[in-house]
Amino acid sequence: MRLLRVRPASFIQWVSHVLTWRKLVACDACLCPDTIGYMDKLPAHAAPQPSVEVRLALRQRAESRFAGLPESPTAAQLAQMPLAMRHLLHELQVHQIELEMQNEELRRAQTTLDTERAHYFDFYDLAPVGYCTLDAQGLIGQVNLTTARLMGVTRDRLVARPLSQFIVAEDHDVFYLFRQRLLESGQTVSCELRIKRIDGSFVWVSLAALAVPADDGSTALRLVLGDITERKQAEEKLQLAASVFSQTGEGIIVTDLRGNIVEVNDAFTRITGYSRAEVLGRNPRLLSSGRQAPAVYLALWAELTETGHWSGELWNRRKNGEVYAELLSVSAVRDTQGVVQRYVAMFSDISQSKSHQAQLEHMAYYDVLTGLPNRVLKADRLQQAMALTRRSGKLLAVVYIDLDGFKSINDHYGHAAGDQMLIAVAKHMQAAMREGDTLARVGGDEFAAVLLDLENTEACLPLLERLLDSVALPLHLPEYTLQVSASLGVSFYPQAQEIEADQLLRQADQAMYQAKLSGKDRYQVFDTAQDISLRSWHEDLSHIHQALGNHEFVLYYQPKVNMRTGQVMGVEALIRWQHPAQGLLAPAAFLPVIENHPLAIEVGEWVMDAALTQMELWQAQGVALPVSVNVGALQLQQPDFLARLKALLARHPLVNPAHLELEILETSALQDVVYVSGLIEACRQLGVTFALDDFGTGYSSLIYLKRLRVALLKIDQGFVRDMLHDPDDQAILQGIVGLAGAFHCAVIAEGVETVAHGRLLLQLGCELAQGFGIAKPMPAADLPAWAAGWQPDAAWREA
Repeated sequence: MRLLRVRPASFIQWVSHVLTWRKLVACDACLCPDTIGYMDKLPAHAAPQPSVEVRLALRQRAESRFAGLPESPTAAQLAQMPLAMRHLLHELQVHQIELEMQNEELRRAQTTLDTERAHYFDFYDLAPVGYCTLDAQGLIGQVNLTTARLMGVTRDRLVARPLSQFIVAEDHDVFYLFRQRLLESGQTVSCELRIKRIDGSFVWVSLAALAVPADDGSTALRLVLGDITERKQAEEKLQLAASVFSQTGEGIIVTDLRGNIVEVNDAFTRITGYSRAEVLGRNPRLLSSGRQAPAVYLALWAELTETGHWSGELWNRRKNGEVYAELLSVSAVRDTQGVVQRYVAMFSDISQSKSHQAQLEHMAYYDVLTGLPNRVLKADRLQQAMALTRRSGKLLAVVYIDLDGFKSINDHYGHAAGDQMLIAVAKHMQAAMREGDTLARVGGDEFAAVLLDLENTEACLPLLERLLDSVALPLHLPEYTLQVSASLGVSFYPQAQEIEADQLLRQADQAMYQAKLSGKDRYQVFDTAQDISLRSWHEDLSHIHQALGNHEFVLYYQPKVNMRTGQVMGVEALIRWQHPAQGLLAPAAFLPVIENHPLAIEVGEWVMDAALTQMELWQAQGVALPVSVNVGALQLQQPDFLARLKALLARHPLVNPAHLELEILETSALQDVVYVSGLIEACRQLGVTFALDDFGTGYSSLIYLKRLRVALLKIDQGFVRDMLHDPDDQAILQGIVGLAGAFHCAVIAEGVETVAHGRLLLQLGCELAQGFGIAKPMPAADLPAWAAGWQPDAAWREA
């Protein structure tokens, strides 16, 4: 209440709750100024009362503050009041001020207390260490947030649970002894153990605890937990590093910035023979063997300074003077600011591996039996020799050597004798070689020699003769004498076109085989021009094979007509190559390449299959024309030719076999007349007919012609082309027409280019013809229209 602001009437009403108005009037004379103690007679509160000095000081402050306030009751109102009431009013007003001042101080104290309490709880909960209280049973009572975070759980899951539940099982004994020591000593004790987190991981903690009395008279434990996981990990690393340093099989040297040794491990002593005491303070150069040039060490320090690391192989010397090879790695050790503090060198003795490596290299590069370089080393030396030859401008020769008759030595005298023969031959040939040349064994009884610095191709001929003579030297053994010869193939470098080392060796190998075919015990120089031609042929074969797979071949068709009647008798299928780069190629551009090669069989079968397919398409358009297909000699002579032909016809059942005519060259038919005549007869049974192409060029006899029951003779265009001016050609043509009639064969002339050619042929009795004068070969799509519109020349009808 604020009494200073209460009206008199309200004040009287308030006082009536304390004393009745009658008592106040009756006691008016009894009230005196010492009513200052009135408030002291009021009932005391439960809260502790301030001291007398504090209360007097408070009264004085309240009096001074009251003196400065305006009076709430008016002067008239005060005059009407009894003196006691005025004193009481004064006392109540001053006491009100006292209460307000006390209340203000209490509020300030409470605010300060709340702030301090908040600071205290912040410090407790967010302390950098964990706080925990355990009761006598080991159950967790109070615990701060740091402890909860350390254990990986919320605080409510810790309270009233035993701390041992969160300790790793292996450390329970440590915790038990820790509690025992704590309760027995009554002093602060500590230990280190592992706390198991809720996620299965664990942390290392240090426990410091003090036993204190609890409210119930038992003993409680106040614990401080510190996370020491990082320290423990660092200790483990240090222990591991110390263990590795002392127990590793590699020698370790630690030096200061000047390179002086400050520490070594046991392996250093074992490898070098120097004890730790003998090398401390000394420079590692005491191990130097002298095999490395000073430049090696300068490069080592330069790289170490620049990159902080160097590794490589060095030769060093042990204390007993023995030289050994070591694999060394040197690294700079820096502090946290990146400043180099130490150098650490780790090395291992690789002497045995070096020796083993040398043995392996010798086995890898040298022939075990003869001691000569093997194929691998020969290839390397040949590459180097070719590079040297390119710079010198001179010639290099590769000689491929194969022993003649060596197999019979192995067969008759055994492999042991054969090995002795190989060793002797290798020794004799090596003696015949010049210094700087290389002789290698490439396998079995084959050798290869690389001859350098030749002025010309003739310069190596005396050396080749010496090699032949050295191989022919006899080998005298206790029981018998052995002797062989050799065939040599020679190839030179450089050549007109750049060539690889493998190709050069293959050339010499090919020449060696030519020497064997020529009689052995001789040498043969490789023919580069012949090889270029052969390689070109192989490339062309490959291109044709690819063209067949890529469907680049097409068929053109040239009509065959009766010049007198104008009837189209059929067409001849002629292959063309639709080359992607060179355009349409005639047969002469590629068929000679595959002659007598198995690829000719594939191409021939493709032609027959494509022709039969086109016949089916023409039949669907209402055009039924016989088609003749050329069959090469190699294809015709295949034992399964008839079976393949039947299979082709079976794939095209709509085609009448009688419309298929096979043209064979007279020369190929005469190679095996018996076989071809039987094949013709078998094909006739299928309905397929034969024509004898280029008749008159094979010098056939009438006996052969009688046995080859062909349906058509084709007069070679060579006789037709010059018939207008050459009486002999006319006579030959007249004879061929007569033979055809005698043997009941039809006859057709090729190469009819003019009307005059056709008129003369008609006069000689030959009505069938084909040639540019009638029509050029054309695509299949153009043929039906041409056949429908073609008419013979009027001169032919009148001939």
